[in-house]
Amino acid sequence: MTDEPNHEPGEDQPAKTEVGVGPWEGELPEGDHWDPDLLADGDRRNVLDKYRYWKHEAIVAELDSRRHNFHVAIENWQHDLNIGTVVRTANAFLAKEVHIIGRRRWNRRGAMVTDRYQHVRHHPTVEDFVQWAQGEGLAIIGIDIFPDSVPLETYELPRDCVLVFGQEGPGLTPEVHQAAVATLSIEQFGSTRSINAASAAAIAMHAWIRRHVFNQHVQPPRDGR
Repeated sequence: MTDEPNHEPGEDQPAKTEVGVGPWEGELPEGDHWDPDLLADGDRRNVLDKYRYWKHEAIVAELDSRRHNFHVAIENWQHDLNIGTVVRTANAFLAKEVHIIGRRRWNRRGAMVTDRYQHVRHHPTVEDFVQWAQGEGLAIIGIDIFPDSVPLETYELPRDCVLVFGQEGPGLTPEVHQAAVATLSIEQFGSTRSINAASAAAIAMHAWIRRHVFNQHVQPPRDGR
């Protein structure tokens, strides 16, 4: 049985809300960060209002000037559909970089174009990823349920770290588990054994933000240029 439409045939449908802003009105602003084409045609991108009409590279440069110290990595051996959502969340929490371990190709639909503003790096193997992280002085923190996992809620996340997530189903590979300085689990209270990988990533990233941004009484900049 299929769902029936909630309207009669031929009934007018509500107009879709248009995203963004139209062409700039009034005297044109001055500054190298303004995009002439967007000023003339309007800006319909999925960006904060303070970035309206900005050049793409100017937005990325401004974000780069205040990115946080944590990185995010996700394994991609079976073309995990969660990666796009992880990238979108990493952009929201201003992660330094997102790392894809395994297959280079990933489904970008869930990223909602935020991958244009978020640095994404590919590592073909776990060994390559581990060597990179160690060379950068980053603590590898796995997020998964293992017998040796400790609660994320009570663990002191280091400032310079990379949070690693396994793909949906298999979870973290043994190679990443072995390389991690700690593996953290997220406390659950219902009947399911685990939560969605993208949801786990969002919880872990927010835990880092609470520990290193708000607990230090350093509020993230919110003013425009």
